[in-house]
Amino acid sequence: MSTTAELVERARGLATPGERAILGIVGAPGSGKSTLALALAEELGPDLAVCVGMDGFHLSNAVLAAHGSRDRKGAIDTFDDAGYAALIARLAAARPGDPPVYAPVFRREIEEPVAAGVEVPAEVPLVVTEGNYLLAPTGAWPAARSCLAEVWYVEVPDDVRLARLEARHQAFGKSAEEARRWARGSDQVNAELIEATRGGADLVVGLAG
Repeated sequence: MSTTAELVERARGLATPGERAILGIVGAPGSGKSTLALALAEELGPDLAVCVGMDGFHLSNAVLAAHGSRDRKGAIDTFDDAGYAALIARLAAARPGDPPVYAPVFRREIEEPVAAGVEVPAEVPLVVTEGNYLLAPTGAWPAARSCLAEVWYVEVPDDVRLARLEARHQAFGKSAEEARRWARGSDQVNAELIEATRGGADLVVGLAG
């Protein structure tokens, strides 16, 4: 099990001034991938690293409703994978002197993506991107993966992960029963798909929770 300090140093090794590398952090819902990605960026500082999440490419609630997939939000087909892959390619190609790239973010308080929520200056050598499907073998996900220097898979015990998910759903307005049903239903289906991609990771990061 790697310590946070060891992970920070491994990430620092990818941050070469004058170049651009992208580190992917993947894991099942509730695994702690977002927390780790943000911690790495914070420890390295804004001159070395910036964090860009895959969740900014959630399809909007209106589009999901039109597709009949609102109740499966978070499933692999409820993201704009081609848009994400295009953004990752732009980020990977950026070099000092290029204009900044603006990435979307996902706002949980409104359950919607918001455009241009993160500025990524071309001079920052490391982009840390996190999300569920970075190792998925279908759609445009492999195109995004091809631009990543490394991908780390984050895992925690299932009981910890499920408890986190239920707490998160309740914090954003679901009842305890709805939260449990969502975490052990749609989220769990997604988790099993993500766990099947674990073998493609460059590093498996075990977190105790």
